[in-house]
Amino acid sequence: MQGPTSPGGIETDHPLRRGFADNYGIDSPFPDEMVKPDRSLRPHWREFISLLDQMNPGEFGHRRDLARRLIHQNGVTHNVYGDPNGLDRPWNLDFIPLLIAGAHWENIGEGLIQRARLLDRLLADLYGPADTVFSGVLPPELLWANPGFLRPCHGIRQPQGRWLHLYSADLVRNETGQFEVLSDRTQAPSGAGYTLENRIVLSQALPSIFRECNVQRLAPFFVSLRETLAELAPANHENPRIVLYTPGPYNETYFEHSFLARYLGYALVQGNDLTVRDTIVYMKTLGGLQRVDVILRRVDDNFCDPLELYPDSYLGVPGLLQAIRRGNVAVANAIGCGVLQAPGILPFLPAVCRYLLGEELKLPSVETWWCGHPEILEFVAQHLPEMVVKSAYPTQGEDPVFGQNLTRDELSALEQKIRARPTHYAAQKQVMSCTTPALIGEEVQPRRFVVRSYLSAYGNSYTVMDGGLSRITQSNDTLVVSLQKGGRSKDTWILSDRPVSPVTLLPSMAQPIAISRGGSDLPSRVAEDLYWLGRYSERTDAQARLARGTIARMLDQTGFDTAHAVQVLASACRGKPIRATGAELEREFIEATLGMANGEGLRGSVSNLHRLARVLRDTISTDAWRILHQSYRAVFTFKPGTTEPASGVLELLDNLVVTLAAFAGLASDSMTRGQAWRFLDIGRRVERAAFVSQFLQGSLVEPDADPVLLEAVLEIGDSSLTYRRRYLTHLETHAVADLLLADDTNPRSVAFQLALIDQHLAALPRDNSHPDHNYDQRLLLKLRTSIQLADFVELCSVASGHEREEFHDLLSGILNQIAQLSEAIAQLYFSHAAAAQEIGSSREEHQK
Repeated sequence: MQGPTSPGGIETDHPLRRGFADNYGIDSPFPDEMVKPDRSLRPHWREFISLLDQMNPGEFGHRRDLARRLIHQNGVTHNVYGDPNGLDRPWNLDFIPLLIAGAHWENIGEGLIQRARLLDRLLADLYGPADTVFSGVLPPELLWANPGFLRPCHGIRQPQGRWLHLYSADLVRNETGQFEVLSDRTQAPSGAGYTLENRIVLSQALPSIFRECNVQRLAPFFVSLRETLAELAPANHENPRIVLYTPGPYNETYFEHSFLARYLGYALVQGNDLTVRDTIVYMKTLGGLQRVDVILRRVDDNFCDPLELYPDSYLGVPGLLQAIRRGNVAVANAIGCGVLQAPGILPFLPAVCRYLLGEELKLPSVETWWCGHPEILEFVAQHLPEMVVKSAYPTQGEDPVFGQNLTRDELSALEQKIRARPTHYAAQKQVMSCTTPALIGEEVQPRRFVVRSYLSAYGNSYTVMDGGLSRITQSNDTLVVSLQKGGRSKDTWILSDRPVSPVTLLPSMAQPIAISRGGSDLPSRVAEDLYWLGRYSERTDAQARLARGTIARMLDQTGFDTAHAVQVLASACRGKPIRATGAELEREFIEATLGMANGEGLRGSVSNLHRLARVLRDTISTDAWRILHQSYRAVFTFKPGTTEPASGVLELLDNLVVTLAAFAGLASDSMTRGQAWRFLDIGRRVERAAFVSQFLQGSLVEPDADPVLLEAVLEIGDSSLTYRRRYLTHLETHAVADLLLADDTNPRSVAFQLALIDQHLAALPRDNSHPDHNYDQRLLLKLRTSIQLADFVELCSVASGHEREEFHDLLSGILNQIAQLSEAIAQLYFSHAAAAQEIGSSREEHQK
């Protein structure tokens, strides 16, 4: 049962004995979320703490480790700008959720809904008649001088008249326990995907506690968001094409973009995946241009269209605004919504609410002053040490300035800066007084917090997410909440007083959807990324196999003379002759192979493989991601031992080969035989054919191919068993060459790779009206023919002391033609220039 609620929203009741919270080091005079001033538990925390107390220390530690492991396995990351090691920083989730009583959250939700309605109306006014400005309710400087106000968007009529489809507000508790809005997020609110991932992790780590606490579900929010976006479609109302528009993999929250795209079932696109033809937005795919109906954007306003907005943007879609004006595509949130992220607008919202809605503002903002009025400027100047100073306009990553942290000279300099341009500054009252428990190491400590709430437009109103992304400060001494600067996130549990029913994202449809086995809508960029994912997975495997074979012979103690084989293999691995021997060769080879000094070699390939896997998070399976992420971590956390470094490297390479074999098996066994699988496999086959050819050129061309070297070549080519079944123990160069080049029954041979590539190319869409539509197939035919006609007995015969020059020329020709084939595939499928197929598809779609 829920206890009575105080006016500040924090429940009160009689003290209760605690266990987990006994050592909670709270000494702040301000309210705490878990305990009251007399250190008794607040009623809505009792069940949670009681269930935690029932865990023994070992079980608790196991659950906490499980949560951390799930974050790593799921690859939950965020990027930190300006930090060379900030890419793919693991997500930091606190193990203790923030608990809020359901009755209290309902009151907050009412205020949030009113606020979202108000901001939506205000956007329509600012980009329309601007009555709030001309009537004096809102100062004109906060609109006309606001860089977030995009003049090209003025007068655009939005679908259903709505500008704000997804709204987020950062909430803080003041010293009385009331929630207030610290800032409004109206441009492209981030964090909903991380909120969902936090929930998935904690509900799996604490399943019984989650169930017993009757935690409200997040799914209804995403259901309403998906339905709202579908209703925005100007065409294809039954099954609209909706895409999630991301700035790309280097964005701070790219993980969230790919995660949400997969969860909601949308294609994840970048600006160069889209094109505008005849004021209609299309997605560039292998099957032609596919019309886009709705864009859920995560790109900032100003970067969306380089024709009318920021001209140097590489993220935008030229012509997008004109397509919006014509009503041919809907964008959520509407471009231009960022104008309301200006802190200077906050003090005027109560008056704007009375003017536009005829209501009093239910959920207040943190007390804010705009310095554009002389009397306000003087007030702020007098109280500057107590203020948090911000730009009055939307900022690009600028940090607020806390007056309490400044010296007298710094305060004087800040005051002069404000007086020089008063309209450009706003000051806020310093808040974030309340604390919440956080698990720091082995201790439970208080931390200040901010709750980011989310709302989705639904019908004529909004749906509030029953949860949110809570963020806590790095220490209790700071007021800055930033994940970029060491802060943590929390799951936010909204508690119900009754069991909560599960919710599904599966739509209820009056008529069943038509059966389809299509898949020709693969974006060209994704096809290219998959192609190179295949190439780098195979390149990494080949490098690992070659390095493993070389190091194994360095460590060989069987009595055979391996020095020559090691020299040849090491030179093949490095791509140039190596003259060092013994311990020096071992040291140089290990450093070069792992790229310890320059990030090249195996490390470079693994890094590129991991980078492509990140980009394709919405395309590859979770298991595939885990395999590749595991390979990346194994290589980049590896440190060779000081006594026997080669043995440690050999073990690393063994594990890497097995891990990559698991990835290849997963792709072969689990991917639908569509275009995504084809391009992944084409990449693998092209790279394997190139590697085998180059490897044979570096190892079998010279005249001194002794049995130890031939055995190593077969082992690295993974063909030893096949060779021995055919030729027993008799090793001959021409037989090895035939097996690895021309035997189309050997899955490791060049001929086998080319046969599979031929099958893939025949199944891909192509423009038959183009004069070079089958250029790739002609190249492949020439390449296959040159191998089939080769006489390896003659090519591999050699006069005493001379290289096999004709064999060398054959291999050089093969490598050159493989490079041409790769370039032809790129030109036909990845460049996506203005081909006749695209133009025809565009005209046909427009006529419809």
